Amino acid sequence: MPTGVGVIAYPHRMDDTGTPRFAALLRGINVGGVTIKMADLRRVFAEQGFEEVRTVLASGNVLFDVPADSGHAPDPATLRSRIETALGGEFGYDARVFVLDVATLRSIVAAYPFDPEQPGRHPYVVFVSDPGALEALASGRDRLDPAVERIETGDGVLYWEVERGKTLESTLGKRTAAAKIKSHTTTRNLRTLTRMLS
Repeated sequence: MPTGVGVIAYPHRMDDTGTPRFAALLRGINVGGVTIKMADLRRVFAEQGFEEVRTVLASGNVLFDVPADSGHAPDPATLRSRIETALGGEFGYDARVFVLDVATLRSIVAAYPFDPEQPGRHPYVVFVSDPGALEALASGRDRLDPAVERIETGDGVLYWEVERGKTLESTLGKRTAAAKIKSHTTTRNLRTLTRMLS
């Protein structure tokens, strides 16, 4: 089972508590035919030896601890490979997962450059595993209609503000759906990420 194609490395940082806590963002589950119950997802993570496993919503957002005595270095790239292999073996699909520590996720959320409470707008963060894909998505920034959407690049992410009801038909929405791009990305509403950190 393939273990992902990401080459952007999110740095590992300890959370404020000193505990190596991580977030896993699964791409493409419970849409497009891949259905996973959150109870089953938590079980697979627990079977990998992870602790304090928690899911947020049903879109594949998992928080977990890597115990100090697990014998596994808490490296995001290594954890991603393990998780993708476990998910692929359990659920029979080509799993794509973004893994980053909670401190990095908190920094990404804090750096959101637009007003997340802007009426009539969705605040999104697009996680991108390949630098070339990130560059391609960001390259058309000046051609976007700011009345519909705005983007800014971040640390391995693309920040995106888009008019409500226009997500799928917007320029960036169409570009992230392209076959050569979508396997390198997963998108989350900023409010979902904030909820994960609460």
